[in-house]
Formats: sequence, structure tokens, C-alpha cells
Amino acid sequence: MKHLLLVFLGGGFGSVLRYIIGKYLNSAETGIPYGTFAANILGSLLIGIILGLAAKNDSLTQNQTLLLATGFCGGFTTFSTFAYENHVFLKSGDFTSFAFYTIASFIVGFLAVFLGMFLVK
Repeated sequence: MKHLLLVFLGGGFGSVLRYIIGKYLNSAETGIPYGTFAANILGSLLIGIILGLAAKNDSLTQNQTLLLATGFCGGFTTFSTFAYENHVFLKSGDFTSFAFYTIASFIVGFLAVFLGMFLVK
């Protein structure tokens, strides 16, 4: 039960922070989801750091890892919003934004995880 509560609390904080970032960074004028992109990339960097710390000499406990990686990063990042925003690009015929957003999200996201893990080595 304690593990569920830790994931719940971390996820709540992560979701609220993602909402705030999206509210201020997503562009209603251009339709470019800068906030979602920023949250997903920052979340990827954070999970790399958190899991890197957890693996390094057991620097984090299982509870801390559940709270931060599974909970916070899981709530902070969002694949469902990413998928929906890509659907909107495709539906509107904006194939350039679709391609750029998708490719950039995957490449920069992977690099952010690797960078996070590298930084804690």
C-alpha cells in the first residue's frame, strides 16, 4: 500500500507541473505544443538522472525511486498527449510539424535519458 501511495503522490505532483508548463508554453497561435515537448524532454532527463542515481551504489532507495521515477516522471511526461497532438497535426494536414515534432521528441528524448545517466556517473 505504501508503494501505491508513493506513486500516487509523485504522479500527482508531476501531472500538476506538466499542466502548468503546458498552460504557459503551448502556443495557441501556432498550435505547436512547446509545453508538452519541454515536459517530455525534461522528464526524460530527470528519469535518466534518477535511475542513474538508483543504479549507482544504490544511491536511492526503492521508495525514492518509486516516488520520483515511476510517480513524478510518469505523471510529468505524457505519451497520450504527445499522440493526440500528432493526431491534430495529421488531421490538419500539417505534415511538416508532425514529422518535426515526432522525430525531435524521440531523438531528443532518448538523448536526454542518456545525458541524465551520463551526468551521474
